[in-house]
Amino acid sequence: MELGTSETIERILINENQLQAKVAELANQISIDYEGKNPLFVGILKGAFVFLSDLIRHVKIPAHVDFMQVSSYGSGTESSGIVKILKDLDISVEDRHVIIVEDIVDTGVTMQHLLELLSARKPASLAVCTLLDKKERRIVDVHLNYVGFEIPNAFVVGYGLDYAEFYRNLPFIGIPYKEVYE
Repeated sequence: MELGTSETIERILINENQLQAKVAELANQISIDYEGKNPLFVGILKGAFVFLSDLIRHVKIPAHVDFMQVSSYGSGTESSGIVKILKDLDISVEDRHVIIVEDIVDTGVTMQHLLELLSARKPASLAVCTLLDKKERRIVDVHLNYVGFEIPNAFVVGYGLDYAEFYRNLPFIGIPYKEVYE
């Protein structure tokens, strides 16, 4: 079994059709909620790039996109709790309606840090859209405005989520065999 291939996936948690249906549903709700507001979607790299790419194609209103890269994992499977900004925004968020687009929220530490950082920059509004919510692991209470799927406390890969930079290209969310990442 080669690292990064579907043969190393023990179970598909969310299949491609489920993902695409949920992304379209989220984009539709955002389009309704932000009609006339020209939101700025802030994709959190690297994990959210696939989700954001699909999401923005379904959004039916004018919008802008920018990216931030943060790290709280390193190359491991659990958050370190230390948040580092590796790439900041190119576009000012002041007086903008900002939607943070994240692949997964688990402990909430990274999201809380991002919300505090961006709030200090005086946006008109600030919301969070996450594909996956791992509530079982939450240690910081953060408000998530748009949630794709609530998932169990399992290590997941695919659809942008990685392990050691592998698996981002898989069109589904899967749980790899433990031998792969332990």
